[in-house]
Amino acid sequence: MAPRVVVVGLASDFGCQVQMTNIEDHLLDVLGVIDLAYWQLASSGHMPEDYDVAIVEGAVTIEEHVRTLERLRRTASAVIAIGSCAVTGGIPALASAGDLEARYGCVYGAEGAAVACGRISPKPVHAVIDVDYRVPGCPIDTDEFVRVLSRALLGLADRIDDEPLCAVCKMKENVCFFERDEVCLGPITRSGCGARCVGFGRPCTACRGLSPEANVDSLAELLGERGVARADLEHRISLYNTIEEVPGR
Repeated sequence: MAPRVVVVGLASDFGCQVQMTNIEDHLLDVLGVIDLAYWQLASSGHMPEDYDVAIVEGAVTIEEHVRTLERLRRTASAVIAIGSCAVTGGIPALASAGDLEARYGCVYGAEGAAVACGRISPKPVHAVIDVDYRVPGCPIDTDEFVRVLSRALLGLADRIDDEPLCAVCKMKENVCFFERDEVCLGPITRSGCGARCVGFGRPCTACRGLSPEANVDSLAELLGERGVARADLEHRISLYNTIEEVPGR
């Protein structure tokens, strides 16, 4: 019997689920070996009671998300978090810094707290349940997603890139943004994307999370010599990494 797979979206723009529809080269092969029992973006049915693999996009922002994740974890033998929002909290996690109640008022007005009933401080999926596999990025890389899903279906351990992105840029002979006096977070960012943004002429924004080998202090010192304040560096990092991807790392 083919493994049953469900795809669930929490708080996000559904961009990673859209990316899943763009895997034309592999889509039929993938669908041929799984029973895609529920896909929140692409189907109108209800999630089944039983399934083997749960794919989760989005950050946790309401109490209902917590209950959904707990149910997924009780049922699925493997949980895959896809995209920055699910892996690090992503952009939604920016709201977790500072006074969350005040943010309700900015969005909903004087009755903000009452209207926003059930809202909680945004957080990544791993802050609520154990996650077996991760596909970071904003949005995800489709080839990486297929590889990770294949590992999950085969019962193989998660294997995520840890080295900083700069190593990949050097191999690809990309022109370094520091030579252009522009700020790039490649020295502290987890690789695995093939340095796609840099290849297209855009500095890295660390959407894949920080590498365990990241030396933020060294990068801050380097940028300080070029007139960039540490507060500016930390602000750039916080866009996708307000919350640590893995506690203690």
